[in-house]
Amino acid sequence: MAQKVPNKTLMDSGISNWTADRLPDLKGKLYVITGGNSGIGFEAAKHLGNAGADIVLACRSVAKAENAAKDLRALISGQVDVVQLDLSDLVSVRSAAAAMRAKYTQIDCLINNAGVMQTPKQQTADGFEMQFGTNHLGHFLWTGLLIDLVDAAAGRVVTLSSIAHLSGEIRFDDLMGEKGYSPTAAYLQSKGANLMFALELDRRLQVAGKKATSIACHPGYSNTNLQSAGPTGIFSFLYKFTNPLLAQSSSDGALPTALAAAGTEARRGGYYGPQKMGETRGPVGDAKVAAYILDEAAANRLWDVSETLVGHTWL
Repeated sequence: MAQKVPNKTLMDSGISNWTADRLPDLKGKLYVITGGNSGIGFEAAKHLGNAGADIVLACRSVAKAENAAKDLRALISGQVDVVQLDLSDLVSVRSAAAAMRAKYTQIDCLINNAGVMQTPKQQTADGFEMQFGTNHLGHFLWTGLLIDLVDAAAGRVVTLSSIAHLSGEIRFDDLMGEKGYSPTAAYLQSKGANLMFALELDRRLQVAGKKATSIACHPGYSNTNLQSAGPTGIFSFLYKFTNPLLAQSSSDGALPTALAAAGTEARRGGYYGPQKMGETRGPVGDAKVAAYILDEAAANRLWDVSETLVGHTWL
């Protein structure tokens, strides 16, 4: 029987007890956050905005984004803008990217935060399994269409994964769950794909001699509306009880994102998250990565498949 390869951290960055007050002055820098109207995305916008950053909330609902933008403007000194983006519809992704390119010449950080979790079996507008299509493929195309603006700023791409990826796998023979669908397995796969993409992106940026970098993070177990928006049945019931009792605040959950997006201590190709109670909460530092994520052949395969599915070749 093959010995199980243990999970491990990618590097020893020496980060401990990191807090948002260690962010540098971000005045004049632009941070674009998918799903920034609530939860981790909104709290990350507050952390970054408190350091002077300008924020773009890229969200499916313009009304919710505008309400969030209004709240942000009352809290931070930087500019706050909104762009309509539905990651489950590649037409919307292309339209939103075009709108960004028409208005901005560079992006200091693209934060791939939005996602869905444990949804019933359903498809995106393009026929993809909803969680893989939204969480991974939508962000893959979004990043590919805007990477030159990030490179122009020598900026960062930050992609959110999850501790859940540790229990997942990339099922190349059934990416869309057509042979058998499990809401949980599909979610685990999508978050594994997020992390595999983030690390492969940084490798490709280095090979291409680009100035942009890629970093990944996860929020631990944080109290957001992610657990109430997607899960149904027993999962929805359980989260109503466990969120208030076990989850950390969304503000604390957003600290890994703030570190990855703008922290001077964050390193390219790194992966950051909470350090206590199985990485569900606590001080921010280097996070553990499942062995399958480090398979570069699989990462190349995922990249090639993703390019084919979204119809966009890059790097």
